[in-house]
Amino acid sequence: MSVQPVIVAGVGMHPWGKWGRSFVQYGIHAAREALQDAGVPWTDVDLVVGGETVRNGYAGYVAGSTFAQALGWNGARIATSYAACATGAQALDTARARILAGMSEVAVVVGADTTPKGFLAPNAGERWDDPDWLRFRLLGMTNPAYFAMYARRRMDLYGATSEDFAQVKVKNAKHGLANPNARYRKEVSVDDVLGSAVVSDPLHLLDICATSDGAAAVVLVSEAYAAKAGLTDPVRIAGIATVTPTFPNTVLDMPMLATDASGGVDPERTFKESIGDAVYAEAGIEPGDVDVAEVYDLSTALELDWMEDLGLCKRGEAEALLRAGDTTIGGRIPVNPSGGLACFGEAVPAQALAQVCELTWQLRGRARGRQVEGARVGITANQGLFGHGSSVLLTR
Repeated sequence: MSVQPVIVAGVGMHPWGKWGRSFVQYGIHAAREALQDAGVPWTDVDLVVGGETVRNGYAGYVAGSTFAQALGWNGARIATSYAACATGAQALDTARARILAGMSEVAVVVGADTTPKGFLAPNAGERWDDPDWLRFRLLGMTNPAYFAMYARRRMDLYGATSEDFAQVKVKNAKHGLANPNARYRKEVSVDDVLGSAVVSDPLHLLDICATSDGAAAVVLVSEAYAAKAGLTDPVRIAGIATVTPTFPNTVLDMPMLATDASGGVDPERTFKESIGDAVYAEAGIEPGDVDVAEVYDLSTALELDWMEDLGLCKRGEAEALLRAGDTTIGGRIPVNPSGGLACFGEAVPAQALAQVCELTWQLRGRARGRQVEGARVGITANQGLFGHGSSVLLTR
């Protein structure tokens, strides 16, 4: 199914860190920067979509309304989306759908978060039908342990080593040096990673991303509005996928805790591959056309998984690309030129939008100090919860 593209008119971010202020301040900063980048007056905006943040009280649950009020009521319609780490992409898809339906011309999509110290735990209360809550409360499996299962699986199936995982961090840390919005801007070595504390074997502290405060925003406009505003050769969103698995032709990934298959299901096909398949089909683009990728690296091993899930290499070949330098800026398929979550940390409703910001800068040729030369097609990936995630494909 092919879908008409929509225009990315502007992008903006609030630098990520631990600032200890309201998520609203971060979101407004990013939104105003995106509007300025687009050259779009606030009075032209007819839709505001907010990425929900579950850690910031009622204002976070109605993020669309919160951001609309803080920006200044102008009569715009509002929406709020939540999909865990895929929140930003789902919010973007909501805005895109209204534009394609002719119900909106100019949309501002905003995600922002203020996070607590330490890993992200489920909210208070008992939720016995929530697999995420169950793995925390009954199994004691916090996110680092969850990531470690993925890492151990790669080691067992494909011969990955702790040194490979460490090299992902080394690469991303080097990429992030030139990113003014990154929280961590310091080179590390393989020895630094392997010498950091073991959090959940085989992953060390520097293999796992931190939690951060931060924000990102994207201004989407219709083709008609772009023509009227004189936007020439703009970046376009050619596809967004937030698909669920198709049973029984896929393996439900953790946190369902299924790492292999039974009943004739191909054990090499995870639901994350379905996300890649869907976005390529929607955009009419092949994996070989992709020039640059921003993927979900909550842990170093997850970056390697996503490279294969998106078809950027064959199953079990990600380590070979990494070792050959193919995923570094200047290589065949640079991955996470922004520095990734390794350099930003996790601000859940903002991270999928931050990836779109980075790819927009890359495709415009404006990613100073980290530019992927000649980039015309970029792809993102994020994992949500319970068998869903997201991928956004951008072209120029």
